[in-house]
Amino acid sequence: MRILVLSRNGSLYSTNRLVRSARARGHDIDVVDPLELQLVVAKGRATLALAGSPLPVYHAVIPRIGASITRYGLAVVRQFEEAGVVVANGAASIAYAHDKVRTLQLLQRHDLAVPRTVCTRSLAGLPAALDTVGGCPAIVKLLHGSQGIGTMIADTPQAVFSLLETLWAMGQEIVLQEYIRESGGRDVRAFVVGGKVVAAMRRVARPGEFRSNLHRGGRGDPLLLPASYRRLATRAARVAGLEICGVDLLEGKKGPLVVELNSSPGLEGIEQATGIDVAHSIVARVETLWRKRRRAGRVAAPRLEPLH
Repeated sequence: MRILVLSRNGSLYSTNRLVRSARARGHDIDVVDPLELQLVVAKGRATLALAGSPLPVYHAVIPRIGASITRYGLAVVRQFEEAGVVVANGAASIAYAHDKVRTLQLLQRHDLAVPRTVCTRSLAGLPAALDTVGGCPAIVKLLHGSQGIGTMIADTPQAVFSLLETLWAMGQEIVLQEYIRESGGRDVRAFVVGGKVVAAMRRVARPGEFRSNLHRGGRGDPLLLPASYRRLATRAARVAGLEICGVDLLEGKKGPLVVELNSSPGLEGIEQATGIDVAHSIVARVETLWRKRRRAGRVAAPRLEPLH
């Protein structure tokens, strides 16, 4: 197979691991920054090029689309999809995962457990919104934040008012979310590939910090997930249409709750915490998707031409 990884940086741990795993399994693999790709749409054709030159024909694409390049990155992924290339995570599913409210709406529609959440733009309605999420402390999140950036805790109603007033003045969209006290600075990251949990860890926040993200100094401990957690994680990934997905779960007193989905989950923390070769699972799943496409007779080659 010839595989393309869409990534801003080929030296990142996750990108590098995918490259090494693919090559170890006998595949050709390239890494291209999606922002370097040029999209051409004209009557009867939609093409992609790199610096004016045609791309090789790829059998499969693994998108690593971060929040900073969502719009253009999704346009690139969509172009590959329309050309008939196997794409590990489709543009629509990535878009869902990048929008916290859309994610929660989707999960709720399929009756999956999520923290009580309110999306609001009115200070007048804030007291009622706080009551809905169980009062303070409450979690305030930027709608498109990632890696713990833009996630804050407010201990008093006045703190919530001040935070929201400031963020709205800066043009930010926010959500107000229930604080799950029993989680206490911990969460669970389940790594789902092809509808199965291939690895899981409990993330624990560093002292004095409530966010458990490893990028914020949290610790990852290997975890054997109970069946209820595995079912919830795989269902969440499935309803979002994500073949590769990091599912973040909170340990509530009534059971697990899905708090976020990540369509480009990092591999470093989970592999180091668990010792599991997650990159191998991802490449193996891409192979399976390609074989299924071939058997179904729906294999197409992208029309990649030079720009004129």
